Amino acid sequence: MMRILIADDHVVVRRGICEIIKSAYPDVTFGQAATTPEAIALLMAEEWDLILLDINMPGRSGFEVLEESKKVRAQTPVIILSCYSEKEFAVRAFKSGASGYLNKSIGPDELLAAISKVIAGGRYVPPSLAEHFATVIGTADVRPLHETLSGRELQVLRHVASGQTLKEVAAEMGLSEKTIATYRARISEKLQISSNVDLTRYVCQHNLLE
Repeated sequence: MMRILIADDHVVVRRGICEIIKSAYPDVTFGQAATTPEAIALLMAEEWDLILLDINMPGRSGFEVLEESKKVRAQTPVIILSCYSEKEFAVRAFKSGASGYLNKSIGPDELLAAISKVIAGGRYVPPSLAEHFATVIGTADVRPLHETLSGRELQVLRHVASGQTLKEVAAEMGLSEKTIATYRARISEKLQISSNVDLTRYVCQHNLLE
């Protein structure tokens, strides 16, 4: 019996994924998490054959769940499901240990194809991403500055670029305003950008928002 953990903050998305998978794997059982802490708790508590993980969930970034999964369940494959641009986030996901990356606009057949390949021990790279992925891997030393950001820093960057104040970001992420200010300073240093206006422009240019 296959066991799959689905981590996504939208209940409709989780239910839809469950129905699609059940059509091909009738005996599958699911664990469901709507937040990053819930996902990590289930990850720690039980064994899974596959993890389907959204990048953007309340609280800590989905990338942190991915990193945690590679520490405690290194052999468990993870497929990232996201609304974000494949070209900007997929390479980061694969480098962090993901076995597959899918945009949420895909159809059921592609989801099942990805699951089949990944649980068999392979990697699933979407056809739309294959050429870009090969190019980036071939020039690994030439990469956008935002790929040097940690998962938390990337999350703070998106909040700031959406117009939120540091106080609002702190409340959204459940962290202190001082901690968010520290992340904000690191972002400016790594991206070599100081103003919020320029940060927003950078985020838009690189399609880092949903």
